[in-house]
Amino acid sequence: MSMESLGLAPSTLVFVVLGLTLAAFVWGRFRYDLVALAALLGSVMLGLVPADDAFMGFGHPAVITVAAVLVLSRGFERSGVVDVIAHQVLKVGERLLLQLLVLVGTVVLLSGVMNNVGALALLLPVAMRLAREHDTSPSLLLMPLAFGSLLGGLTTLIGTPPNIIISAYRGNITGENFGMFSFTPVGAAVALVGLAFIVLVGWRFTPKRNAQSAGDDMFDTANYLVELKVSEASKANGLTLQQLRDELEETIPVLAVVRDDDRRAGYRFHGVLREGDILLLEAGPDELRLLEDKVGLSVIAEPDDAEEDESDEQQAAKERQPVDTEGLQLIEAVVRNDSMMVNRSVRQLRLHHQFGLHLVAVARDGARLKQRLRDIRFQTGDVLLLQGSENEIADSLATLGCLPLANRELNLGQPRKLLLSIGIFVLAIIAMLLDLLPAAVAMSTAALVSLLIGVLPLREGYQAIDGPVIVLLAAMLPVGEALETSGGAAIIANALLTFGLEWPVIVSLAGLFLLSMLLSNVVNNAAAALLMAPIAASLANGFDVSLDPFLMVVAVSASCAFLTPIGHQSNTLVLGPGATALVITGSWDCRFRWW
Repeated sequence: MSMESLGLAPSTLVFVVLGLTLAAFVWGRFRYDLVALAALLGSVMLGLVPADDAFMGFGHPAVITVAAVLVLSRGFERSGVVDVIAHQVLKVGERLLLQLLVLVGTVVLLSGVMNNVGALALLLPVAMRLAREHDTSPSLLLMPLAFGSLLGGLTTLIGTPPNIIISAYRGNITGENFGMFSFTPVGAAVALVGLAFIVLVGWRFTPKRNAQSAGDDMFDTANYLVELKVSEASKANGLTLQQLRDELEETIPVLAVVRDDDRRAGYRFHGVLREGDILLLEAGPDELRLLEDKVGLSVIAEPDDAEEDESDEQQAAKERQPVDTEGLQLIEAVVRNDSMMVNRSVRQLRLHHQFGLHLVAVARDGARLKQRLRDIRFQTGDVLLLQGSENEIADSLATLGCLPLANRELNLGQPRKLLLSIGIFVLAIIAMLLDLLPAAVAMSTAALVSLLIGVLPLREGYQAIDGPVIVLLAAMLPVGEALETSGGAAIIANALLTFGLEWPVIVSLAGLFLLSMLLSNVVNNAAAALLMAPIAASLANGFDVSLDPFLMVVAVSASCAFLTPIGHQSNTLVLGPGATALVITGSWDCRFRWW
């Protein structure tokens, strides 16, 4: 199939491909890396991208730089650099404004030198601990923390993928990339204004949700979907659901009753409960304790089908085996965007066999889960209640890509590794500033040295590389070039010029900012930068002015994904712990932009 056989102009075909791609991004049915790969292959089949150049994006300097920065960020986590900083943050006083200033200011600084999602992930437990110790609503700290991580990424070349992409694009056009601190004047100004807004004004628009008492171990992040078993000694044995509610003296929604693998909806179950019945219900942490203490319902160890040779009877017996809590720790954790758990179930992960963890309950913001726990496919931002060995649970969570929300002991690291990780990073920055090495080579060398000297184990180094993001970047780079070579970018730029020639250039810059910003809130910010860069270049050429302001506007606006919880991984990460609603985030964002 080719453009000639379809009888359509290349620019028309590019617009069709991009329209379908953006629609798929917004729909969200398929993960963004698969959508990007489909767009690339479709462009090749239509003749928009030469077959020989289809996969050149995987070796592109921007992609290599992003991968190297992800490895270095994980090295910072492993060595304890960030935990040393977090340890100092915990010493802040009781005043909320001071907590916000220190916490958000810290994440802004960290996000400038490491992956912003990684910086947020490391400080999120600190925010949760501060909220617990000072009886503060977690949402008052978590949403500002997420926004701060986005602002910090604006300040340096390696702070966020859009900066790296725009720098590489400038290099292709002018022969010279943006430097490490070329973004700092603009990015730092935006970050400072944003920080001032968050600390002085923005937090007042955040929904206040009461934290539990200081003696409680967990926050009431949401109602969990949980499975509880009726034992022979349970008070629930022989009761109807209504009698169970009367015994508890409160209403806890029972979604279903499972008996002998036959599931019946709770409102249709009119019999009496008996030994071996499994109740699928929604309950918060307090209600879970009530169910266990008052009526003797016990948490079920969820099987993962780890043993291929186990009989159905053995698996069924394991499913109904109560969890032995001796020597085990119960902990809340949130699924990160780069977690291996995303789109996989307990059985696919072999959670207990491989990681020694029992899934006790799941909470998902904005959704009521009705499946059995073993059938749920996890999503970014899901809050999990997990049980595992006190000695191994931290390592298991790190391997899975889950972030503990409470009771996380700070790892102050080994002084030698701490100093080595800092030294390696500083040397890489110096090499870039002195033009000794390009960013991709300098960052890759630093990542390699970190692995060779043991700052980061090799396995964790590979795990740190966010595969979907790498595929997205590599696939969309040729598609973005097709937008330019087909004349599509020029058509869009000419349309904007038609309306903007009578106005100052700054008005067109504002329009470009708005368009890029809106796009970044519905698609990945890296994809937004890739698509908007050719349009920005065509606009600058049409006005016959410097390219740099237009590219800088795209870089900044592509990282301003404050409007929706799904606009950026940082927003999604705090969605469960902060119980933040879409409308609240949008309200915050509108005031933030106006200010």
